Amino acid sequence: MSTFLIRDVQVFTGEDTIPNGYVHVSDGKIKAVGPMSDIPQLSIPAYSKPGHTLLPGLIDAHIHADMANPTALPQALRFGVTTVCEMQNEPVNVQKLRKQTLEPDTASYKTAGQAATIENGWPIPVITAHDKSEETAAEIAKWPKLSNRASVVEYLDWLDREVQPDYIKLMHESGTSMGWPLAKPSVELQRIIVEEARKRGYLVVAHATSLQDTLEVLEAGVDGLTHTICDQPPTQELVDAYKKRNAWVNPTLATMGSLTGEGRELQDRFAHDPRVEGLIGESQISNLCNCLGFAAQHGKVEYAYESVRRLKEAGVDVLCGSDAAGPAVGTAFGLSMHQELHVYVHKVGMTPREALRSATSLVAKRFKFVDRGSLAEGLNADLLLVEGDPLEDIDATLNIRGVWREGRMCSAHVVKLG
Repeated sequence: MSTFLIRDVQVFTGEDTIPNGYVHVSDGKIKAVGPMSDIPQLSIPAYSKPGHTLLPGLIDAHIHADMANPTALPQALRFGVTTVCEMQNEPVNVQKLRKQTLEPDTASYKTAGQAATIENGWPIPVITAHDKSEETAAEIAKWPKLSNRASVVEYLDWLDREVQPDYIKLMHESGTSMGWPLAKPSVELQRIIVEEARKRGYLVVAHATSLQDTLEVLEAGVDGLTHTICDQPPTQELVDAYKKRNAWVNPTLATMGSLTGEGRELQDRFAHDPRVEGLIGESQISNLCNCLGFAAQHGKVEYAYESVRRLKEAGVDVLCGSDAAGPAVGTAFGLSMHQELHVYVHKVGMTPREALRSATSLVAKRFKFVDRGSLAEGLNADLLLVEGDPLEDIDATLNIRGVWREGRMCSAHVVKLG
């Protein structure tokens, strides 16, 4: 692996800022970080980049690379996302995606593997409503149909054997935000899954998009939510429930805009930003310019925004994640993270520093990824170099000039580094 210096650059470590600093990379790890006054005298390649900012590679806390989508990991990396956290996929696809990460120009991959599902529960009705193929029906037939502690233990044994997941994902969706009556697990069943997963040392995350569903799954004891609410304004009860459990929220606000149909204008703006040319294909642009619209009649994106404002003000950790998925219109792997950061600053009221922390060090802290998320000695050399200052203008994150995963530079940006 290569050894090099990036120097004469503003460094955001994931927590702090060094106005004029350097990062020394050796064998895929960060060897040293500091101000230029302390830079070592080394005879190694060096990139001098005044007017630029060096950040930790972004961590997308929520994607779905359905059917082992071959676009997901390379496109994420091109947009500076060096790690993705998948929230549902079958074991056969997980194995394919893990093999992809051995190739150059792909993001690192974390996964829940197959989520904890019940008979006819989320997301089965949504998938089968739009996909009538025998292949999909056969795959869903293999999904867990949890109902009691014995089935939960069997499910976790199977996951341990087939996937060895990084965390466990619950589904707690009544369909309230979409006006669909869906089968939903009992709170007691969810509590059992949490208990049994914790015995094995797993973090537990959960899908919910309505106020009542979120309150219920927080009561079950999950570590964090992979969406926020959009069916009604947030309440103090919601804030108190998060605080009681010390839970975090990954609100997926860009996806909430697609879900309610109100995000189209912003999606179109990011899809046609001249800075993304060459980093994303035409089919992905088309995908981003459409909206899911499932909650257009029963939800509002402003409820989602207000929930994050309230939770942030109360000290609840907000993690950045896109919910980008191949079949889910309104998202694009990698690019939707930049839209999410924009929304955090311009709709929710975060500072750019808070937004960047939510996509780097804070995700790593809450998911217990001890080898990434910050620029510090001994951590993976997952780096994002941008022209300008995203700590002043969050949209500067799209001025991408270099991306490295474990010290290896993404080939899409080699020319821009010169």
